[in-house]
Amino acid sequence: MKPRSSGFFLAAALLAAAAEAAVVSGGSVYAKRFETTLLSEPQPLAAPAAKVGVGRKLKVDEVRGVWLRVSDGGTSGWVFSGNVSETKPVEIKGLDGLPLAASKTTATAAARPLTPAAADYASRKNLGTAGGDLDWLLQQCRAVSDQELEHFLQEKKKGDFQ
Repeated sequence: MKPRSSGFFLAAALLAAAAEAAVVSGGSVYAKRFETTLLSEPQPLAAPAAKVGVGRKLKVDEVRGVWLRVSDGGTSGWVFSGNVSETKPVEIKGLDGLPLAASKTTATAAARPLTPAAADYASRKNLGTAGGDLDWLLQQCRAVSDQELEHFLQEKKKGDFQ
């Protein structure tokens, strides 16, 4: 394998610096998640301060590394810069007019029982224990504390700690 030149690393560093410097205090960003949670502090597990919908224009009040303090009228809080964009996201819908993003599925829709055809398919494919599997997964999730999760994310440089 051919070693990479120092020019490659310089170019990568310049691109990273330009991307980080692009969002400045006083500028604007747009929420790019279906529901973006604004936090009370610039920490991944901080208490939620507010929620804004996709495409909401937010004023950048302060930049602190990968964290932005943003506001929209009376709504303000901290957001991880990966959850916003400098350009307004385009909402894409399927042929039935419903959003394509799975994150936009409502709790009501997700809680509906399976249709008879889906239940029959699950039975034929030995997928009848999905409810039990979900209960087990939720139990495992509850067993992990917020502190354990934050430590893991920091150690592995995942999520907001990238």
